[in-house]
Amino acid sequence: MLGSAAQNIIVLCDNVFLYHQSKTDFAAVGIVGVFYLIIASIGYGFSRGGQVLIARRHGEKDYKGVGSFFNALISLELVLASIMFVILQFGSHWIFTQFIEDPIILGKCMEYIIPRSYGVFFSYLGVSLIALYTGVARTKFIIYDTIILTVVNVILNYIFIYGAFGIEPMGIAGAGWASTLSEVVAFLAFALYMRYDIYTRKYSTFKKDNFHRKEMWQVQSVSLPLVLQSILGLGSWFIFFTLIENLGQRQLEISNLIRNIYLILSIPCWGFSAGINTLVSNYIGQRKRQGVMPIIMKTAVLSLLVTAVVSIPVLAMPEFFLYPLFGGDDMLLIYETKPYMLVLLVIMLIFSVGAIFMNGLIGTGHTRTALWIQAVFTVGYVIYANYAIKVANLGLDWAWATEIFYWTGIGVVVYIYLRSNKWHVARI
Repeated sequence: MLGSAAQNIIVLCDNVFLYHQSKTDFAAVGIVGVFYLIIASIGYGFSRGGQVLIARRHGEKDYKGVGSFFNALISLELVLASIMFVILQFGSHWIFTQFIEDPIILGKCMEYIIPRSYGVFFSYLGVSLIALYTGVARTKFIIYDTIILTVVNVILNYIFIYGAFGIEPMGIAGAGWASTLSEVVAFLAFALYMRYDIYTRKYSTFKKDNFHRKEMWQVQSVSLPLVLQSILGLGSWFIFFTLIENLGQRQLEISNLIRNIYLILSIPCWGFSAGINTLVSNYIGQRKRQGVMPIIMKTAVLSLLVTAVVSIPVLAMPEFFLYPLFGGDDMLLIYETKPYMLVLLVIMLIFSVGAIFMNGLIGTGHTRTALWIQAVFTVGYVIYANYAIKVANLGLDWAWATEIFYWTGIGVVVYIYLRSNKWHVARI
């Protein structure tokens, strides 16, 4: 759960500190934070594809194959990080001007994204290490590494955003630098751990004779649909927030707070999703296809129960639970957000099941099928959001309800596909 939530944690820390710094910065980070999550999701998507392949070879006890796919994944992520860095440095301003009307919000977005762009290298390489350790079901150090990431991010956010130890207050730009440097520290800690981890030596990682272009092509083939899925999912969210921005800064602040609550409460589900990727692929590698549907269903139930236990108290009493993060002298934003908590609860419960079904399908290797399903519902998502916000002006509750329709549709269609057993023919 923690490994899957690394970017969520960074975004949350940035939002909490900027909430107390400036309303304008807080509103702006709601848009630029989603934009960077899209960039981060590209690297994460490729790591998920690599994780499926690593888990499959591990289930087959092909340990050299595990290392070969990991080496291919690292190489691919490094190339992608270089491309994304250039796009962020030289293309961000043009991208933002296509969606953002307020020049002040636009300027704030640029202040954040330029320093944040340097972190893309360490983010992409970091998720590769997580993919290896998750794929072979050795996730313990991921906990410690995420703690390191969080602690460093909190400390640096305080220093750079507010100003301390002789450093001038930097506001939203400081949040960008803090997030980047915390990723650097977390990656170096993980790389150092892997350097002295005896267990991973049997995989022949980082050895030239265990790198083949064929594995790199396979990682790309399995991962590309997952990357496109991530772009579709978060891209539709980015469009959603730019539509909200047109309604005014206050509506954008409320939606940003809802998004932060969403990110916090979705952490258990994303953890179970990463786990079901590995379990399904590993089961198939061990020729235990008959166990795939039962483990998906059990994981979906577990995800639903954990999400409900975590979400219901928070959404029923947001003033109490959100006060440590978003409280202070002015609790008005939390009170204005409270009417939307029931809609968010329904979203969380449906999402906690639909995401497990989708990731179970991904674990089978049918990533292109998963992409087509998500593409169809993403188009519907954008059309409905545009109608609810710009055409009918139905309000934020009906605007956010698009998440309910989106995850309900995905969950039902994927469940029907999994029950059909068509995925049995996939071989990767």
